[in-house]
Amino acid sequence: MNESAELSAAAADARILPSSRDTDESWRRCCRRLRAELGENVFTSWFGRLKLDSIEEGRAQFSVPTRFLKSWIEAHYSDRIFAALEAEIGGIASVAIGLRSSMGGSVAPPAATVVPNQPKATDPARQTAARVAPAVAPRGGVLREDAATYGETLASSPLDRRLTFASFLVGRSNQLAYSAAQRVVEDRAGQTPAFSPLYVHSAVGLGKTHLLQATAHAAAAQGRSVIYLTAERFMYGFVAALQSHTAIAFKEAMRSIDLLIIDDVQFLQGKAFQNEFGHALNALLDSGRQVVVAADRPPADLEALDERVRSRLAGGLCVEMMALDEPLRMKILEARIVAARAQNPNFSVSPAVVAYVARSIVSNGRDLEGAVNRLIAHSIVSTPLTVEAAEAAIRDLVRAREPRRVKIEDIQKLVASHYSVSRSDILSARRTATVVKPRQVAMYLSKALTLRSLPEIGRRFGGRDHTTVLHAVRKIEGLSAIDTALREELELLKRMLQD
Repeated sequence: MNESAELSAAAADARILPSSRDTDESWRRCCRRLRAELGENVFTSWFGRLKLDSIEEGRAQFSVPTRFLKSWIEAHYSDRIFAALEAEIGGIASVAIGLRSSMGGSVAPPAATVVPNQPKATDPARQTAARVAPAVAPRGGVLREDAATYGETLASSPLDRRLTFASFLVGRSNQLAYSAAQRVVEDRAGQTPAFSPLYVHSAVGLGKTHLLQATAHAAAAQGRSVIYLTAERFMYGFVAALQSHTAIAFKEAMRSIDLLIIDDVQFLQGKAFQNEFGHALNALLDSGRQVVVAADRPPADLEALDERVRSRLAGGLCVEMMALDEPLRMKILEARIVAARAQNPNFSVSPAVVAYVARSIVSNGRDLEGAVNRLIAHSIVSTPLTVEAAEAAIRDLVRAREPRRVKIEDIQKLVASHYSVSRSDILSARRTATVVKPRQVAMYLSKALTLRSLPEIGRRFGGRDHTTVLHAVRKIEGLSAIDTALREELELLKRMLQD
């Protein structure tokens, strides 16, 4: 070993590992970075239960509670996690994800360790099997596991007992969706549904999952056979059935129930999964069964979903749950405060504070719940709780009104028009300078203004690889940092898309 190499090795050996407290703080910074890069919806969906257990000898060990989360994060976000750790902590050689036991510890070494700059497995069967998690079939009014018949492919998908119609607060913004869900429950088994499928869509935190689970509870209580699944659990159940040679039983179970409820259908990806979902959807609708589906956007905006599935979903009743109006926000706050007072008898909030919070937080119900938690904490040191104290407590939850949702197709059309090229040019394989720059700008704006992942953006740009999208994003970011004209051009395009 030469002298330079020896010095490098000595420096590596002398590296001081961060303390537990430093590691926790560094991971919090990583989470803020990931949330900013990926958006609140994606971060909450995939990183909310990811826990950093340790960093030893350059190996960052994480744990998650389910195999599905492990497989999905490894397949889609490992590079992001590695980059965030390297930026905030440094000295990271690899990232490993294991399963967490019910006691909170990691129960098994991960099947794969993610090391940067190494090729990933490309076998389609292995990739498909790595991206899915179990489904459930509540039957006869009981949410039960049917492992004896179908094995782990239909392991129970638990419902939250609190999410019922009794606890669902109704206002002008969700009245139609609530009435439609009530009608679904009123329709008896064997009776032709008034409308099927029922498709409910809204932004995050406006009550879609609450409404769907309330529907499942009420229908199961009547003795109807109900399956409630998230899109991810449907995907895992299908692949697990294939692996355990119970695919026929899985298909029969999906087609023999009275009510199928699918949540977060925007996460349904992959041709095989979409085909199976489409077959199940067609079989149920053609036999007069009820289907309820929820997503974060209308069927027409689910660009990644097969067109035939989108068309079938759009053929039913599509209902949007709008942003919470102020009277409904007041009702939600008052209900949360009553529940909080049951746990903290000394907690008291004046009508003026409730009115201030209801006026200030206009985003979603989860932020309202977060506001009540902050008020509880601040009431300990500020008694009585004044409006000024409440303002300080909820400052981080007060947001400007969200801009309108931007679609990748809109970005492509606007950029093509701006640079005097056609949208087909941007999607083509052409590599001339007059096309490459608009394509890279469109990819950059797609990453900046939508919640789509790099692989999904690549698919929307002519089936390109996610590394191509990442290169384009970094290229435009680098150029805009030194080119004032380009920076102003990008800001103009953003304003045009968001107005």
